[in-house]
Amino acid sequence: MLKSFIFVLAAIFVAVSSDCLSCICDRESNGCHPIGCNQDVDGIACGYFQIHLPYYKDCGTPSKRPNESVEDAWKRCSEDYNCASTCVKNYVKRYAQDCPNKGSCEQMSRIHNGGPQGCNKPKTEPYWNGIKACCGCT
Repeated sequence: MLKSFIFVLAAIFVAVSSDCLSCICDRESNGCHPIGCNQDVDGIACGYFQIHLPYYKDCGTPSKRPNESVEDAWKRCSEDYNCASTCVKNYVKRYAQDCPNKGSCEQMSRIHNGGPQGCNKPKTEPYWNGIKACCGCT
């Protein structure tokens, strides 16, 4: 019985995480598309989730190939939905302890938008409200 309950909770988390990621992607790239790199207020941001180079480094440089520069790996990963999603999940997991008492989607949204201390920054509240309206997540 306990195993079944844990499985159901895990399935719900995966569904919420997937819905949340989809809404973040939609917001970042106007419909969840690989949109290349763009200048924003914080520098150059690339791909589906508009990932910055320091963010990519913090998420563990997923899919970086041997002898590939970090810059090339960042741009390539950002344009690949699976790699970029992995990066977002890794980044959020790394900083989730700085975001206590928040639901998983709120953590993901506010950390993605505001960095390691994003949950504590008032400027991430409107971003979170937009994601919440999209997916109905917490």
